[in-house]
Amino acid sequence: MNGAEINDFTVWDHPVTTIKLLLSTFARDNWGARIIAAVPDAKLSLVTSEDAFSGTEPCDADIAFMTREVTGRSSKNADSPELAAFQNVLRRAPRLQWLHIHPAGAERPIYVELRRRGVKVTTSSGATASTVAQSAAGALLGLARRFPALMDAQRRHAWEPLLGEKAPRDLQGQTAVIVGLGPIGRTLAAMLKVLGMSVVGVRREATPVPPCDETVTYNRLFEVLPRADWLVLACPLSPVTRGLGSAAALARLPAGAHLINVSRGDVAIEADVIDALANGRLAGAYLDVFEHEPLDSASPLWDMPNVIISPHTASHSQSLNENVFGIFLENLAHWRKGQKLRNDVDDMS
Repeated sequence: MNGAEINDFTVWDHPVTTIKLLLSTFARDNWGARIIAAVPDAKLSLVTSEDAFSGTEPCDADIAFMTREVTGRSSKNADSPELAAFQNVLRRAPRLQWLHIHPAGAERPIYVELRRRGVKVTTSSGATASTVAQSAAGALLGLARRFPALMDAQRRHAWEPLLGEKAPRDLQGQTAVIVGLGPIGRTLAAMLKVLGMSVVGVRREATPVPPCDETVTYNRLFEVLPRADWLVLACPLSPVTRGLGSAAALARLPAGAHLINVSRGDVAIEADVIDALANGRLAGAYLDVFEHEPLDSASPLWDMPNVIISPHTASHSQSLNENVFGIFLENLAHWRKGQKLRNDVDDMS
C-alpha cells in the first residue's frame, strides 16, 4: 500500500482524529452499527452520500463503501441518479484513500479516475461466485437437455418428445473450455466435473488449477477451442479479453457447440455471436451480459429459440449484500493495519 502504516489515528500519510466513511443512507441504516462495532478501538464516523451531495463543501471522507443500491438501477451505459450523486461526492473528496465497491469488476470510468488520483479501489470478487456459477451451470443443463424446445412446445400445447435426432447428447464426456479461473470459473469447473465433463481452464498463467483437467494461457485458446463442446466466458474485461469471443474464435469451435457468457458484454462480439447462432455454428447460448445494456428490444437475440437471455442477473441472490459486506469488513480490518487489501484492482490488473 502507498503511505505509512495505519494506526488508530493515522490514515496513511496524515493524522486524523476520526476516520470518516462515506456510504449510502441504506448502507448506514443496515450496517452502520456493525461497522462501528467492528472497529471499537478507533474513532469512526459515518457520512452518507445523500447528505454530502446536498452540501457544497468538499467531502472529508477517508474511505468509501459503494453498495449495490447505489448502482442497482444503472446499466454500464447509463448512470442512475443515485450513482451520479455518489460519484459527484467521490470527485470532491480530496482526502479519499480507499473505495470498496460491490461488483467483481471495476470498469466504470470513475474507478479509473480515482485510481489515477492514488485512491485504492477494491472489488467484491468472490461474493457472487456460487450464484453466478449456479446460473451458468443451470443454463448449461437447460440447453443440454433442450429445455428451450420443451418450453416452446409447452406454450404451443404440443406433445413433442425428444426422440431420434432431437434426443440430447449426454453431458458426460463433453468438454467445457472455461475462460477465466477466478472464483466463478473455479466454482463452475467443480460443478461440471460432478457432471462427468472434462474441463480446460484458460488464464494468464498455465499453472494447474484444480479441478480443471488442463490449464492453458490465453495465447493458446485457439488450440483448445476445437475440443470445446461448451465455451464459457467467465473472465474479467481487459485488453487481453476484450473481443475474445470473435468470429475467428467461434469458427474454431466444433459445429453444435454452445456459448455461455457470464463475464462482460465486451468480451464477446455480439454481431459475431448472432451470426454463429443464426448459421448453426453455435447450437445455443446463455447470455447474461451484452455490449449495450439494456439489450435493445430490436436485437435478434430476443427471438432466437436456442438462446437464453438473462438481464445481467446471474449474480443476484438474497445473500449478495451480506457477502459483499463481509468482504468490506475484512478489507476494513486490513486497511486499518496497513495490510494488503483483498481484490485490489491494481494488483489484479
